[in-house]
Amino acid sequence: MDGNQRYVGGQLQSLNEDLSILKAKTAEKQEPFAALLSCADSRVPVEFVFDQSIGQLFVVRVAGNVATPEIIASLEYGVAVLGTKTLMVLGHSNCGAVKATIEGKAVPGQIGALYAPIWPAVNEAGPNLNAAIDANARIQATLISQASPIIAGAIKEGKLKVVAARYDIASGKVELLA
Repeated sequence: MDGNQRYVGGQLQSLNEDLSILKAKTAEKQEPFAALLSCADSRVPVEFVFDQSIGQLFVVRVAGNVATPEIIASLEYGVAVLGTKTLMVLGHSNCGAVKATIEGKAVPGQIGALYAPIWPAVNEAGPNLNAAIDANARIQATLISQASPIIAGAIKEGKLKVVAARYDIASGKVELLA
C-alpha cells in the first residue's frame, strides 16, 4: 500500500533502480513478497500501481480476476514454493468482464466462459457495477482461501494473509475491501 501511495503521488522509486542489477539478482531465482490475482485489463499495470520492480510481485492475470483451477494452482505456487506472505485479489473500476456479466449479452467465442465465475458477485450486488466489482474481488479471495488446501493451510498457520482490493483507474488509488 505504501507503493500505491508513491504511484498516486507520482513518486515512483522502482523505476530508478538499475535494471541490469535487478535482472542479475533475479535471473536464477525469484523471491516475491506478495502474490496478486489481477484482471488482464491493460489499464491495470500491477507492478507500477504498487511501485514494485522485477522479482517483487508474483502476478497472475485473467479477465475479471476470476479464480479458476489454473489460476489457483499458480497462486499456490506463489505461496508454497516462492513463499509469498500476502495474496491480493485486485479488482478495478470499470471492469469490462463484470460489466458484460451484468449485461448478460451474447458474446463471441469463449468470452462467455467468464460469466459463470462472476455471476455470484452480480447476484449479490445487483446491477450496480462498482458494488459488483467489489463483491467479485471479495468472493474470489474467499474462494481462493477455501478451495486450496495449500493456501488455507498457510492462512491457518499465520504465514499468509489474503485480501481483496479495488484499483481506481482514474485516480490510481487502491482501496482494501472489507
